[in-house]
Amino acid sequence: AGHADFNAEQLTNGLPPISLGRYLTSSSFAVDVAENWQSEYLQFFLFVMLTVWLVQKGSPESKALEKVGRESDEDQHVGRYANENSPAWAKASGWRRTVYSNSLGLVMGAIFLLSWLTQSVAGVAAYNEQQLSQLQAPVSWADYLIEPDFWNRTLQNWQSELLAVASMAILSIYLRQRGSPESKPVGTAHDDTGIEG
Repeated sequence: AGHADFNAEQLTNGLPPISLGRYLTSSSFAVDVAENWQSEYLQFFLFVMLTVWLVQKGSPESKALEKVGRESDEDQHVGRYANENSPAWAKASGWRRTVYSNSLGLVMGAIFLLSWLTQSVAGVAAYNEQQLSQLQAPVSWADYLIEPDFWNRTLQNWQSELLAVASMAILSIYLRQRGSPESKPVGTAHDDTGIEG
């Protein structure tokens, strides 16, 4: 669909269409893919990090209300409470346990930042191709970061991802899907928290 849309725009601008292979290696394709990745990984990063502290009464996804926060070493099976088959860094102390205890959030955050950087680099290339095709001056990467095109691409995806997560969190309190682990069992009270179907 993106290839067809790109070629339709090329023809509208009096330019020749390009092959699928060329499109898949173009900055237009790269910016669109990176744009989607960065918003997905922002969503995952926020979900992983915020659910440590935010609990929602009645949500099947929320941990129990009394478990808010980072939980004890015993609850997390780290250090002297680690199991025989726990990962080595969960058994360790100091910086290794600290890093491993936060590794999911760190990796999700790093992938988000790298994909956002990729989006900005591919975005400035795609933007400059458009600028040149319209006989306008290209912009630097730093200048592109304050262009409406960059922020429109970024914020448009963020709002859709965050709206989807918020609606799922709220709707899952009151609505059910029989057999789904994302839903509470059908007969469970709305106030019951942390119970998956």
